Amino acid sequence: MKKLILALAAVLMVATVGAQNGKKAVRKASRALGTFNLNTSENQSSLQEAVDLIETGEQDPEMAKEAKTYLTKGEIFNTIANQYVIAAQLGQPTEGLPKVEDAALKAAKAYLKALDLAEKRYERKDSYAGLQQVQGHLLNAGIAIFQNEEQDFGKAFENFQMALDIHDKLKEEKEDSRLDNEEQYQQQVYLAGLAALNSGRTDVAKGHFQELYEAGYEEPAIYESLYKIVAQDTSKMEEAYEYIEEGRKKYPDEVSLLFAEINHFLRLGKMDELIGKLKEAIKAEPSNVSLYSTLGSVYDQLYQKQAEAGKDEKANEYFDKALDYYQQAVDKDPESVDAVYSIGALYFNRAAALTQEQQKLAEKYDKESLKRYNALQKEIFQEFEKALPYFKKAESIEPNDINTLIALKEIYARKDDLEMSKVFKERFDRVQAGETLESSYFKDQ
Repeated sequence: MKKLILALAAVLMVATVGAQNGKKAVRKASRALGTFNLNTSENQSSLQEAVDLIETGEQDPEMAKEAKTYLTKGEIFNTIANQYVIAAQLGQPTEGLPKVEDAALKAAKAYLKALDLAEKRYERKDSYAGLQQVQGHLLNAGIAIFQNEEQDFGKAFENFQMALDIHDKLKEEKEDSRLDNEEQYQQQVYLAGLAALNSGRTDVAKGHFQELYEAGYEEPAIYESLYKIVAQDTSKMEEAYEYIEEGRKKYPDEVSLLFAEINHFLRLGKMDELIGKLKEAIKAEPSNVSLYSTLGSVYDQLYQKQAEAGKDEKANEYFDKALDYYQQAVDKDPESVDAVYSIGALYFNRAAALTQEQQKLAEKYDKESLKRYNALQKEIFQEFEKALPYFKKAESIEPNDINTLIALKEIYARKDDLEMSKVFKERFDRVQAGETLESSYFKDQ
């Protein structure tokens, strides 16, 4: 029994010593922070000491129950966040500061924990003050991440969202918030929504944008973002389009909404609606080569539909318009491989359609059919000849394009130039096998 009592006493003594060490570490951390604040340029090592000590103190189970621990931690990391802001503003080096990631987030979480543990009035008051201060650092951190080349949208979201969560907490406690101004609050919701959307948190993004939409917040991107989110469900395309439609009425000169509308109709394959929208976009951005190519593609598809239906007059009209817009794209950018290839494909496909017609005549042996067969042979040859220079140009721009290599192989075979057809069959086989051709055949000729 005596040994048991002694053993228990030893355990109690170890626990007491541990608590005392934890309490001492928190106290020392607070003093180290004070030393740093006395002379921030000469006492930077004291700030790192404060970080190490507070982490030791927090590990103590007893001190982990104390609001004081987290108030001290919040103050330390808030100070670090503030020092990085000052250094950025003044262009000062940061080598002597503690290498701490997400200092503002760590400070915010510490103050929220302190508020949760607070029993005394002054502890709650200090928690509120810390949260109010750290809101500014969270906003700065989120914006800095947005402006960084790497753009870690997930991390930006965490900072922006924490600032909003703190706002909600302070309002719940009937305390002032840095986001009490409605304009500043809505801007913060908007930034959090953008960061959420770009980091794949679509449900959160939708909630933020919907809130702003209902509040009438003046920002065209809200309508485009809500469209993108809702349109992820293909069964809700009509509901999604309502956002674009409303946005276009509200911001008729906003090009991003116009492009979103164009992509919507492209996705649905509504060619007639697309024509007007694309012409409108060309007026807004006359130097945008892709718009001319896209409009050419729309007319190209309309041409093919009319040709298949046997409506030759309308088909020829659409063919000419497709060729015109493709050519305008090439005129603006001779190296636009999409536009160059598309002109070649336009002629190639017409030749292919004539070939099908010719094959039907091959089964007939009357004089009139034979005459038409020979006439078609000439037309087919002419169309392939028209296509050839565009495919050669396309190959010189992008030698690894499979479709271009197939077209060249087929055209040379039609011309009975079996040697050249073999050249492009071999190049096609190499690309198909996963090889990347280092140079163009025609550019090297």
